[in-house]
Amino acid sequence: MNTLHLLFNAVTVIFIAATMFAAGLGATVAALRGIFTDVPLLLLALAANMVVIPLLGWGIGALFGLPAAPFIALVLVASSPGGPFGAKLAMVQNGDVVAGAAMQVLLATVGSLTFAPTANGILTAAEVGRGVSLDVAALVRTVALLQLVPFVIGLLLSRYATSTARSWHPTAAGVSNVTFLIVLAGMLLGNWRDVLALLGSLTLLAGFVLAAAAFAVGTLLATGPPVRRTTMGSIASVRNAGPALAAVGIAFGNEPAVLGALASVLLSGLAAALPIAAVLSRRRSDIPATGETR
Repeated sequence: MNTLHLLFNAVTVIFIAATMFAAGLGATVAALRGIFTDVPLLLLALAANMVVIPLLGWGIGALFGLPAAPFIALVLVASSPGGPFGAKLAMVQNGDVVAGAAMQVLLATVGSLTFAPTANGILTAAEVGRGVSLDVAALVRTVALLQLVPFVIGLLLSRYATSTARSWHPTAAGVSNVTFLIVLAGMLLGNWRDVLALLGSLTLLAGFVLAAAAFAVGTLLATGPPVRRTTMGSIASVRNAGPALAAVGIAFGNEPAVLGALASVLLSGLAAALPIAAVLSRRRSDIPATGETR
């Protein structure tokens, strides 16, 4: 079991790095400059992911009357933006991959700083759980190593070795696709008992509704053409599991009920986000996936 766990972690790391590397290979400095100088887009994305969606998690948990463990899991997930699956969903929907990858890295970095106080504030106000405190420096380092560094390397190759970047991009995208499927299968196989245990509860529905609502919020609170706005929706719908898992270990002693609820919320969220991306992909099947705005 330990060997399988280590193997799954290794594949997950490869998936994240390959996805961000492929996004970097398809990016340009000019496109990134357009994203990071679009102040309304940045402010709206930060507001959606750092404020609105955490409050949505609180509201959905209260509306569904979730017990303590699922409520905690939902709030932790809602408070943790910048999940690496977001960049993958941008690729799946043939969206604005450059904008999606850049925003995902930004949100993951800022989220490393805001996650603990946001989750702790909501749980305290709701009188559920206990104080959440995390090693912020460790979270920032993780984001930098797994997401920012591969993206920057791909971007540098795209800028200074264009032919190499073009030849490597299909391979990087292929590795991302294969490892994505392996990670999904691993999540399902590794947590199927937890998911089955919650089939009679509202936890799975709460995670599904949160992801769908987050997609809507991310799309509405964005600027630019529809392809960019729906990409921002995908980025918002997929949250970052790393800080949430760390919080369960540090603040809640890896309590099985919270861990099981967390896995269920994450999986049901993907169950909502993936079909949306697939539908958008079919609608854009006649348009090649690029990092350009359309």
